[in-house]
This record gives sequence, C-alpha cells and structure tokens, in this order.
Amino acid sequence: MSVKTLMINGQMVSASEDQTLLDVLRENGIELPTLCHLDGLTPIGACRLCLVELAGSNKLHPACMTRITEGMEVTTHSERLVKYRRMILELLFAERNHFCSICVINGQCDLQQMGYDVGMDHVRFEYQCPAVEVDASHERFIMDHNRCVLCTRCVRVCHEMEGAHTRDVMGRGGSSRIITDLNQLWGKSGSCTGCGKCVQVCPTGALFEKGRSAAEVVKQRDFLVYIKTAREKHLWIQ
Repeated sequence: MSVKTLMINGQMVSASEDQTLLDVLRENGIELPTLCHLDGLTPIGACRLCLVELAGSNKLHPACMTRITEGMEVTTHSERLVKYRRMILELLFAERNHFCSICVINGQCDLQQMGYDVGMDHVRFEYQCPAVEVDASHERFIMDHNRCVLCTRCVRVCHEMEGAHTRDVMGRGGSSRIITDLNQLWGKSGSCTGCGKCVQVCPTGALFEKGRSAAEVVKQRDFLVYIKTAREKHLWIQ
C-alpha cells in the first residue's frame, strides 16, 4: 500500500492511499462533525457537515467521501466552513420539530451536541413544523419522524449489518421519510427482526426504546466496527 503526503491546515502528514480524508483527519486529532457517517457503515456524504476546502478547487468536499491524493492541501476550519456548518445545523433544526428539553435522548443527541459545539443559540430560518407521525406500533421501539434528520444510518445498518433491509427512504427533499417495508407500520413489518441496531445507530431521538427515560437511554454505536471486523476475519465461521 503506497503512502501519500498531504498538507492539513499547514501541517504535513502522511497517509495510506486507501484512506478517506476523514480517517486521516481523525488520526491526526482533527475532529469534524458528522451525522450520516458512522464507522462500520458505508459512507454516503449526505449530511455535508464534514465539508473541507481543497487547494485548487472552488467546491467544498465531504471529507468522508474524499480519497487521499499526493500533495493534497486541506483546510478544515476556515471562516467559510464554520459558517456553512452552522447554517446546515440551523436548517436541520428548522426542517422538523426538534425540542431538546422534552426529547428522550436529551443530553446524548449528536445533533444537539453539534449545536452546542458551534455556539448555536437560535435558528435564523423559519421553522417548517411539518405534520409528521409517530410510529409506536412496534412492541419494543418507537419511531418519531419529528426528530429524524434523514441521515439514513438506520437504512444502512439494517441492510449492511442485519441483512433485513426493512428500512428505506420515500419521497424527495423536505418530503422525504424513512419508511418500513413498503410504507407499513413498524409493528406490521414482516422483515424486521427486532434486533434494535437501527435504534442504537440513530444520532437523534427519532428511534428509541419504549419505557426508557432520558437518564436510562444509552447509545452503543461502536458495535458496528466489532461486527464488521469479525465478519471480515470469519471469526464466527467454524
């Protein structure tokens, strides 16, 4: 595997050519916000929060989808990028109904934490307040579309890890919704195994377990890397 040399915020670093820029940034202690990305799942570059600037390009590039090239010059926290990230977060808050104080995952929500990190104390955009439903038909779990940010983590973990493909996306733009099977109630699903992986990877309070208070909710997302590594090494095949 060949090694590439690149500049990150004026500092020279080296990385393997098969790595993404986000991997290299994290290896060097540079954190970028992500909602759609999660180690162990296929990256899709949907949330655009990990955008970076590359020398010689007028476009902004998602670090999770950008491969390393020799001589790449990367800027991660310019004034332009900070403004873009805050705007994206404000738009996410305005698109649905995110009321942190009464959310079951208050204090453990990735979206909420990112708002704190960028110093967001208000939203400049008009709240859409769409009429979206809460699906409590499953015996163990609830899906609250009010809190969904369409990161598709649940869709990918159900397909890539559980192999059920119970989840999918319906609609376009602001009308997009995460659906169960062919837009059925979760409790009526014929494909859901009830494994709860989708609940664990959800970055907000859109998916949660019934009967749990905010103090009892714990999101365990690092299990994905363990499962993926075990499968690649055939640890469970006798």
